[in-house]
Amino acid sequence: MEVGAKRRQAGPADRLFVIALARGLSVLQAYSPGDDLLTNAELARRTRLPRPTISRLTYTLARLGFLASGSAGQGYRLEPHVLTLGFPVLARFDLRQVIRPMLQAIATEEGITAAIAMRDGAHMIFVDRFRAPGIAAFLQDVGTRVPIATTAIGRAYLAGLSEGERALLLSEIRAGGLPEWWPQLREGIERELARYRSRGFCFGGAWNPEMTGVGVPLALGNAPPAAISCTGPRARLDDARLEAIGERLKAIVRGLEKMPAGELRSGTQGRALP
Repeated sequence: MEVGAKRRQAGPADRLFVIALARGLSVLQAYSPGDDLLTNAELARRTRLPRPTISRLTYTLARLGFLASGSAGQGYRLEPHVLTLGFPVLARFDLRQVIRPMLQAIATEEGITAAIAMRDGAHMIFVDRFRAPGIAAFLQDVGTRVPIATTAIGRAYLAGLSEGERALLLSEIRAGGLPEWWPQLREGIERELARYRSRGFCFGGAWNPEMTGVGVPLALGNAPPAAISCTGPRARLDDARLEAIGERLKAIVRGLEKMPAGELRSGTQGRALP
């Protein structure tokens, strides 16, 4: 498994790029939801780094509190200290405090899941996730990354970008994937961009054949661009129901747009939308 999204290509002329730092971060990115202990051998396989390099990196990360070794010394697990890297980002996106009760209400009433996500390279990363009571817990929790090109929340994010920003991101997605898949991916993206122009929301694609969803972009004031979506089984969510849920998501965004900037920044919760 190749780890992480390459934000910059390091080369001989890229003297500012610190390879040792990039390698250390790739070790932290190698962990997936559900992982506990990973051995140096497994980390070497996932990061494609030499085992001696991995041994030095895991030792250093453990000394810094980001990793902890198992009781028998057979591997390393992530420590809660890793969360300190992401907390400043979540704190800056305090808009999610306002949206949280609204999305939870939709998830509960519709018997589905809802989410807020921000961009992470060619993926979206969940910064909040909600589910209806009784729905089995998913591995897709806060911190999970999903593809932009084939998910409702990713396509909604694309729809909310300017033409220039969208073109750059589509180029990155195309360069990072298999060439033979691009025509199909591009067709799905263009279809959902057209749906957004006519209806104001996007449907999901073929990332998970058993699930489907609907999403809308979220770009308010100085808040980082994001998207919100609702997801559920295809067997229960036909197009008509997805459209009705999409209208509810649009209403959330319209209401947020009418709220005073001070209330958005303060994270006011439970206030009825205009």
